Formats: sequence, C-alpha cells, structure tokens
Amino acid sequence: MMTRRYFMHRLNLAVAGGSLCFRPLHTAAEQPPETTRIRLVGSTGICVAPQYVADDLLRTEGFKDVEYVPATWGIPAAKAVGSGAVDITMNFVAPTLMRVDAGDPILLLAGVHVGCFELFGTERVRSVRDLKGKTVAVQALESSQHIYLASMAAYVGLDPHKDIKWAIHPSDEAMRLLADGKIEAFLGLPPDPQELRARRIGHVVVNSAVDRPWAQYFCCIAAGNREFVRRNPVATKRALRAILKASDICALEPDRVARALVEKGYAKSHDYALQTMKEVPYRNKWREYDPEDTARFYALRLREVGMITANPQKVITQGSDWSFLAELKKELKG
Repeated sequence: MMTRRYFMHRLNLAVAGGSLCFRPLHTAAEQPPETTRIRLVGSTGICVAPQYVADDLLRTEGFKDVEYVPATWGIPAAKAVGSGAVDITMNFVAPTLMRVDAGDPILLLAGVHVGCFELFGTERVRSVRDLKGKTVAVQALESSQHIYLASMAAYVGLDPHKDIKWAIHPSDEAMRLLADGKIEAFLGLPPDPQELRARRIGHVVVNSAVDRPWAQYFCCIAAGNREFVRRNPVATKRALRAILKASDICALEPDRVARALVEKGYAKSHDYALQTMKEVPYRNKWREYDPEDTARFYALRLREVGMITANPQKVITQGSDWSFLAELKKELKG
C-alpha cells in the first residue's frame, strides 16, 4: 500500500530529476517570496486536484505555511478570494467573472484545465435544446452547476430563467431522482459523472471535456486577490507555478495522484478519482489555450442571461493579469 510520504517522496524526486518533462528551474537565483504564507480554497471537488498536489510543491517554492480555507467551489470560493480570506486558488471561471462584475478585487491569472462537467439526461433529453420545459436538478441557484447550465442554455438560444424548471437537490439526491425518472437532467462534476456511468444512470448529453464549444475553453482558472498579487508578485508567480506544474503531474501520474487524493480525504473512491485524473484534460492545456478567450466566451454568455451587467471586455480588463502566465509559459517548456 502506497503511503502519502512515499507518494510525495517519489513526486519530489520526479520533479527534481526532470522525469516529468520539466526544464530545471533555477529558483535559487530568484527572489524569495515576499510572504511565506499562502492560502487556497480547500473543498471536496477532485477536479481541482492540482492545488492539492501543489501542497508540497508550494513548500519547495518557499511557502512554509500552506493553508486550505474551507469554501464551496463556485461563488463562495470566488468571494473568499475577493474578501482576502484566500490569496490564490483554482475555481470555475464563470462564478469568478460574476464576482469581478460585482466589484470584488479578483484577478484571473491563468487557465488550468478544460472540462470536468457532464450533463446527464433521461431518454427525453438528447441535446441541450431538449431541456426546454424540463426539470433539471442543481445544488443551488448560482451554484457552479446552475451557472454552467445557464451558459449552455443561452448558447443554444434558451432562456434559462423561463425555459428550464430548476429543482434544488444535493448531488446524491439528484442522482437518485434521475434514476427514478423524477427529474430529467442533472449536471455533475467529479466524482458524480463517474458514479452515474458506473451505475448506468441516464446517459451523457454533453461532456465538457470533449464536446464543442465547451472543450475549446477552460473550465477551471487560477485567480488571486488583487491586493495580494500587487503586494506579492514573486509569491504570486511561485504559487501559480506550483499549481500549473501540479496540473501536468495529474496527467502524468494519474494513479499516484488518485491515491494521494484518497489519503488526504479529498476523494472517497480511488477508482473514481483515477477516472477523473485520466478524463480531465490537465496536460498542456494551460500552455496551449488562451485564458482571455475563455473569459470573453463566458462573459458573453453570462451577460446574455443577466448574470453580469458590465461589458465583457471591461470585466476582463479590470479582472485579469496574464503577465505571470506569459513568464511561466517560457519557463516551463515541458
């Protein structure tokens, strides 16, 4: 049985030795971080695995105090960044844009991975347009599920406020209702899609990891508190580097990452965690895709459904800083 200590020992050896395809970094020549404390969001979402894998990498970057602040993925996580309770974290891009529009001091810094949401439906739902008049379960209004589905509905010409009947249920209850035919669709994020497929409940209508246009844009981005970034540019770059390196590790070492997620309590099932690591496109997407394209795409969808009010370009201008990503793309050539 692999222990967490053994996993992290092998992981650090791999990073140090270059076996994970990273060019050696001369961090000793860099300035030390302005602060040795870093706070990220800690939740049960396993698709944000890179920031848990980044724990030890953050320590090698000079952070002695790495804290994971409890917060739900989506709007609550974005609010935590905006309030200063969290310094930098991964989160779904759309809720983060909503909080930028609301005036929260947040800066989008980089895209991390593409796609983890999957829309499951009954036989009556074969496409997103078929959601019109149907009952769809989400955890809450303005949850990540609701915001993502509203964006999908707007993209195909539906009005999510009028055309969809929203039912509020926890994920476990929503999956049971879908199996019983009492709801007609449910948008799951890992490990829900993996469980639904294993139990043969419903069928996949949209897989955001492979289906266009969703697979052409980032799902998760890294964002930081504006004041933290302003005061701590070296620490920001170092923290972002750890997260992006960890994203590649999730793709290159899926089994070891899955075991670590279970050991740390972020996942209950090794099998579902391993499927997630293999199915979510972690590898190289942060190098290849343009996060500003993603921000623009979702900002347009959110404005269409009234979830943001400002011009999308204004939201992007006031709520992003891609300079750290530009430096790291040159530095991490793996």
